[in-house]
Amino acid sequence: MIYAFVLAEDGTRLMPTDIRHARRLLKKKEAVIAGHNPFTIQLTRPSERHVQPVECCFDTGSVHIGVSIKSEKHEFVHNQYDNLKDEKKRHANRLKMRRARRNRKRYRKARFDNRKKNKGWIAPSLKNKEQNHLRIAEKYNKVCPIIQATIEVGSFDTAAMKEYEETGNVLEGKDYQHGPRYGYATLREAVFYRDGYKCRCCKKGIRKGVILRIHHLGFRKGDRSNRMSNLITVCTECHTAANHKPGGKLYDWHPKVKPLKDAAFMNVVRWKLYNDMKAMFPEWKMSITYGAETKMRRNERNIEKTHANDAYVMGEFQPKHRQKEQFFIKQRRHNRVLQKFHDAKYRDVRSGKKKSGSTLSCGRTSRSESRRSDKNQRIYRANKVKKGSVSIRTQQYEIRPNDQVLINGKWRTTSGVHNNGTRCIVNKKSIGIDKIQGIRHCGGWARIA
Repeated sequence: MIYAFVLAEDGTRLMPTDIRHARRLLKKKEAVIAGHNPFTIQLTRPSERHVQPVECCFDTGSVHIGVSIKSEKHEFVHNQYDNLKDEKKRHANRLKMRRARRNRKRYRKARFDNRKKNKGWIAPSLKNKEQNHLRIAEKYNKVCPIIQATIEVGSFDTAAMKEYEETGNVLEGKDYQHGPRYGYATLREAVFYRDGYKCRCCKKGIRKGVILRIHHLGFRKGDRSNRMSNLITVCTECHTAANHKPGGKLYDWHPKVKPLKDAAFMNVVRWKLYNDMKAMFPEWKMSITYGAETKMRRNERNIEKTHANDAYVMGEFQPKHRQKEQFFIKQRRHNRVLQKFHDAKYRDVRSGKKKSGSTLSCGRTSRSESRRSDKNQRIYRANKVKKGSVSIRTQQYEIRPNDQVLINGKWRTTSGVHNNGTRCIVNKKSIGIDKIQGIRHCGGWARIA
């Protein structure tokens, strides 16, 4: 059974009703549509206002969010929401672009020493994920008479989890004080010793005369931190500019150890999320639960492991009348990349083909290296076919990526526009704007199932 949320004539939140009953009210013009996500109607005549206790349960997480809204007899919402996975990468790219732009301008005195972080500050990528939890709660609180909420919080020992993943050992006592750098003078020496003074890419060691370097595993995602888990030993033959690009050995090289960023998210955000939700909805009766208790409840009812099912077994109510699970993914509503760089094109003397300047580069990764090596590709540049340029977008267009457009009676998803907004891209094909019969903006969440 599918439910529609109901608002009274003056906007008071009433109990959800069956979608068939909602359609009858709309057909009789006793109600009007007040919203589509979630589907909500508003009555146009006075009615009784008896409401039952409704609770909202959240299976919180860094990537997946499970939501279940239910009363004693019925479950009204049974959804899973997936956050964006590239938020950290986009913040790092923005930082890189802003820093480069600042360096190109006139000299301005640095101000970073004058700034301080306020109490309760968290990283922007974590704040975005926390706000997604709050936005979902606020969306349903506007249309449903929720009086209590339960959220899952968890505390993870990331040091013990990491040690067990890498070695299978359990940390005890003073082992917590002896990190991976314990007993070594420098970080470089500790990384080389851990990897056996061998290149982890080609397996060549210093006995074969290779020169070893330190490589950042997360360079493609903008992670330049000097954590032991982010550093690995490579040789100069593998640590080249070509191998750092798409298709190279080092471009998509991932560590074997399972990352613990999701556990770190819960350690940082769990109580902040609880306190912020309590402050945003003071009328709610807030309670918490832990993953172990959720798992025990789910196993007692012999329910499959999903994030929405975890939310269902939380709290006070577990009604028999349940909803079919729906999946939503977060959509990026705006393309904020205003400036793009287009590399110069050169003629390759060997093949006569046009190649970019980064392809025919000197191949060195630091200024201390010499250009006189077999990696130097600049010597093969002939005449410059096209000079490099920078394009800047100066206006925002009506059609954005992931919008729905009506073409020949069918709704299709767009990838954006080009030709100064006169044409849009649908299924990798260019279509004129004049052929579009209707537009639906994607909003914050897109339903996929």
